[in-house]
Order: sequence, then structure tokens, then C-alpha cells
Amino acid sequence: MDLVLKNIGLLATPFGNTSKKGKNQGSIRLMENAAIGIKDGRIIYAGPSADLDRIPENCNVFDCEGNLVTPGLVDAHTHLVFGGWRHKEMARKLSGESYLDILKSGGGILNTVQKTREASFEELYKKAYALLDQSLCFGVTTLEAKSGYGLDLECEIKTLEIIKKLNKEHPVDLVSTFMGAHTVPKEYKDSREDFITLVCDNMLPVIAEKGLAEFCDVFCETGVFTLEDTSLILSKAKSLNLKTKMHAEEINNTGAALLAAQLGCISAEHLIKIDDGGIKALSRAGVIALCLPCTSFYLNEDFAPARQMIDNDVPVAIATDFNPGSSPNINLQLAMSMAAIKYKMMPSEILTAVTLNAAAALGREADTGSLEQGKLADIIIWDSKDLDYIFYRYGTNLVNTVIKHGKIVKEN
Repeated sequence: MDLVLKNIGLLATPFGNTSKKGKNQGSIRLMENAAIGIKDGRIIYAGPSADLDRIPENCNVFDCEGNLVTPGLVDAHTHLVFGGWRHKEMARKLSGESYLDILKSGGGILNTVQKTREASFEELYKKAYALLDQSLCFGVTTLEAKSGYGLDLECEIKTLEIIKKLNKEHPVDLVSTFMGAHTVPKEYKDSREDFITLVCDNMLPVIAEKGLAEFCDVFCETGVFTLEDTSLILSKAKSLNLKTKMHAEEINNTGAALLAAQLGCISAEHLIKIDDGGIKALSRAGVIALCLPCTSFYLNEDFAPARQMIDNDVPVAIATDFNPGSSPNINLQLAMSMAAIKYKMMPSEILTAVTLNAAAALGREADTGSLEQGKLADIIIWDSKDLDYIFYRYGTNLVNTVIKHGKIVKEN
């Protein structure tokens, strides 16, 4: 063993290598007086302290001082790399302008596209690296990062190469998603079909050939990309061996959840306006519902019916949706507290939603998302003795120590 965590007051973790749904979403292991043994970045023991074999003399030992220990958090939906900020739009929103109204006027995503195109690789890299540092401090050890603020091949490649470099150089593991179909750029506003052709016939093949993305996502929404557009783009992505995700039912109910189920997307994301038919379709298809409460809060919109989805056997994950326009919050702990208050989810269900289910939404459930033998040693030690206290103290960063691949990367 390289490292032993001793004196764990309470070890709380989901278990298994698949996403959890229904009653199983809240079924977690709670173990008092536990210990964890780590070797070569992976867990070789997680269980009662009394059952741990003798600790080798040259092994590092970390005293958890009776605190709570959980898996590292997984933020499975972010838009990490972008130029500029959009704080000046806040007053417009407060005055009653909608998200789509601001987009139509050249603001919103289009504003960020311009700033991202203008920024250099190094500027965007340094900004994203600092943001990842913040995310790590809140306990995130794996994070999905979408492109989609370039909307041309050159800038989309630039964004995805930044994500690739960050994955190599920052402790947090990054999972890359190509989202060239985030909106139609202004140069194609009168020829949107040509832009869709560009995404399918130019961008996607190059991105796939270069191995710059693992997933493809599309913003399926009124005034953005239709069901037909989305099906065309995601079908092309699948033909190039990219896995698929979908921004679905965020602002209007369009039938996007039904399409996500039909296409076999790994996740449908947002789902604020999903209906009963959409919920049933996700359940039948085993699509993970990736819910984003901070977006509902910031936009002052309804919250996704996460409780209803859990009760209908849809696996639910929670993420920040960190982005400069609709969720400028990178604190996943805050999203967790919102899930408790607004989604009526129990602490055990939320822990699964930001660990194992979130990892499953990224295809990482075999490696991370739970504290079990053979999995990566991605671990949080909290300034808390139990799980409930984390949600009770909303808005407070209660992470004490973060261990990534068996190494301490953040310690108070």
C-alpha cells in the first residue's frame, strides 16, 4: 500500500459499476470506523478499520480525524472554456428579457462566441485552469467540458485542444464533449442549413479523426436546433464513434427527451420542461437525466421534476452547468443543496447523483464514482461528521482534503 486513510468516522458511498435508479438511487453504504487502503492510485481496501491488514512500515498514513469520507464529486455538465463574461446581461434579465430574446439580439451565446474567437489559446487555457482550481477546491475530481463557443472549425479545435491539455496538466480528470451545434453563428443566420451541413460534413469528421472529443451534444430547442437537425447531427456523430448527449427540454417542451431515448443518448440534460411521456421514454431507454438546478435558479425558471423522474426509475445525476450566461457558478456543493431543497431529493440520492450516476453519464462508472476495491482513489475528506450536515450548511465549502488518483491534491 502507498497510502492508508485511517480514523474515518463515516464512509458514505454508492456502490457498483452502473448508474442507479428508483429506490436504488438512495441505496448507499454507510460505514463507521472505516479505513481505505490505496496502491498505485487505486483502492485496494475500503471497509472496517479492524479488518485492514497490517499497515506496511513505509506506507503513508493520513488521519481523517473522525470525519466523513465520500467519493470525489463528478461535475458532468460544464462549459468550461470561454472568453469574457456576461455579467452585463444580468440587468437585462432582471428587466424581463428572456434567454432567447437576448440571444436573438446578438447577446447570450453569440456574445461569448465573439469573445472566445478573439481570445488566444494561452488566455483561454489560463482562465480555464484557474476555474478548474476552484472546482477542485469544491471537491470535484472529474469534470465534463463542452466546446460550443467557437462555432467554426478553427475555434472548436482550439477549445477542444485546450481541454485536452488541461486533462494532461491539471489534477482534475476532464471528459471532452464537442458541441459545435450550440447555436447558429451570426454568419449563418440566413443559411442555417449550411451551418448544419458544416457541422456534419466538416467539423465532426475532423474532430473525430483528431480524437478531440468523446461525446457530441446538441442544443435541441425552439429557435436553435430542431428535432430533425438534432437527429441528423447526433446520427452523424454516432457513425463516427462519438457517444451522444442532448440539451433537452430546457426552455420549451419540444419532444427532445423522446428523441434522446430514441437515439440512445447516454444522457439528456436540463429537462426543466420534460413531460410524463418524456420521463417514461427516458426510463424505458435507460437514459440518465442530468439535472442542473443552478440554471433554474439563475434564470428564475421552473426546476426539473427530478423527484418524479426518480420515482419513475430514471437515473438522475446533478451538475453545475457552469457557463458564463445561464449558470456562472462552479460550486457543485451549491447544486447539491439546491437539489435537496428544490428537487426534494434525499442526501443519499444526491450523493449518488454527483458521484456514480454522474460518472455513468460520462462513461466513467467502472473507474470512479464509488469507493470500492479496484476503483480510482478519488476521495474527499469533509469538515463534517455525517452526510446530512453538508446539505444543511448550504453555501459553505466543507471540503477539507481532496485525494486524486491516490495523491493529496488539496488540503486545508
